[in-house]
Amino acid sequence: MLVLGIESSCDETAAAVVRDGSVLVSSVISSQIEVHKRFGGVVPELASREHLDKIVPVVEEAFARAGVTPQDVYGIAVTQGPGLVGSLLVGLSYAKALAYALAKPLVGVNHIEGHIYSVVFDNPPIQYPAFALIVSGGHSNLFLVPSPGKYKVLARTRDDAAGEAFDKVAKMLGLGYPGGPIIERLAREGDPRAVRFAVPRMGDGLPDFSFSGLKTAVSKYVRESGLQPVADGEEPSQQIKDLAASFQRVVVRSLVETTEKLAREHRPRTLIVAGGVACNGALRDAAAEAGARLGIPAYFPSRHLSTDNAAMIAAAGTVKLQAGERAGLDLNADVSLRLGNVGTEEDAARRGRVRYRL
Repeated sequence: MLVLGIESSCDETAAAVVRDGSVLVSSVISSQIEVHKRFGGVVPELASREHLDKIVPVVEEAFARAGVTPQDVYGIAVTQGPGLVGSLLVGLSYAKALAYALAKPLVGVNHIEGHIYSVVFDNPPIQYPAFALIVSGGHSNLFLVPSPGKYKVLARTRDDAAGEAFDKVAKMLGLGYPGGPIIERLAREGDPRAVRFAVPRMGDGLPDFSFSGLKTAVSKYVRESGLQPVADGEEPSQQIKDLAASFQRVVVRSLVETTEKLAREHRPRTLIVAGGVACNGALRDAAAEAGARLGIPAYFPSRHLSTDNAAMIAAAGTVKLQAGERAGLDLNADVSLRLGNVGTEEDAARRGRVRYRL
């Protein structure tokens, strides 16, 4: 069963062909990093235009690498949301047109659910119930996955996502974009205990994530220490490296300690860590160690499939197609598409009044 996946939720135009939901036949990703780098972040209008330019050649290349024709696929899976509306619409419009022209079934996929399925290509089958920590530039969520397609939110960010915090701190320090890989590289040469930052906790006792306060603490340290941002072409100082290591340590501790604490309550059989920040070596090491303490395997996607990609969309879409799910040609982008109980009355009641404590 071959499925074509299409992903265009943010700043990667991607297409992939996947067999039986877990065999990667081809994967093509066109990144826009160079387009957005000089702005220090993604510019939505530019992203949409890049998707328009790249969507056709990217899909054609995915078919060519797979050695199949469009008629050979069983169905098409496309990211419906969340994401940037202009970017999403490019992928959705193309997927709907292709499905109509080929008379193939179509399904929409939640981008976050796609990240959960990104681990199926490089790991043994997921054992349920599972935990899924999804950490990227736009998301920091911890899900309980009792069975395939069922999700319950146990923790989520109340402000900045972890990847967003990496990018903003890197910009503050003059390190460039994207910030995550740069901070990780500098952190290897820094002392993670040189600057003392408290792990952010919710004042209401709920196990959610918060990184805006940590970002503010970094800003305060920079201001009070007189630390100057790195100038173009300048080698970062040891103080910058120590700050990067200290910041990264607290982000990783926040994510992993919360995950491990809740895992002891819910007793999952698999720990999934996925999303763009899952490329971070410190996070991978800490999560693997937590899995060992819990006595469960920790699954990570390959680095190629940690960032936004279409293989994960095809994998998640395969499950939906096999279950008989179909989308009509009225399928539309949903920039705030929810997964699990996020945004429900249950979620709101559980959270109550927001109070932060560093």
